[in-house]
Amino acid sequence: MTEPADATARIDAILAAAPADQRVALQTLRETIAAAAPEAEETISYSMPAFRYHGRALVSYSPFKNHCSLFPMGSEIIEANREKFADFVQAKGTLQFTPARPIPKDTVVWLVQERMKMIDRRARR
Repeated sequence: MTEPADATARIDAILAAAPADQRVALQTLRETIAAAAPEAEETISYSMPAFRYHGRALVSYSPFKNHCSLFPMGSEIIEANREKFADFVQAKGTLQFTPARPIPKDTVVWLVQERMKMIDRRARR
């Protein structure tokens, strides 16, 4: 993972290189994640924009040729909540969406909060 100061510039460059509609959708996603997890730090993970929380990978996201993806850094949340994500293409560890059909903000907030709870539970062990 990349340090926050370096990550911001790299994330800005990744988003700037994306098509305009993806850039807007991913910037909105970025802001939603940051608001839901104010203690999280922006970083780069697996060459993608990401956030870490208490030193652990929280979520990442990225543009792709025909879609955008949100990665909750594990498949547990997706597998346990398939119905919640039924409107989106689900692959192992990722939710795929398009700028025309973004993941609703309340769903993103819920997912981020659930990931923080998972990280907090692991820290207490």
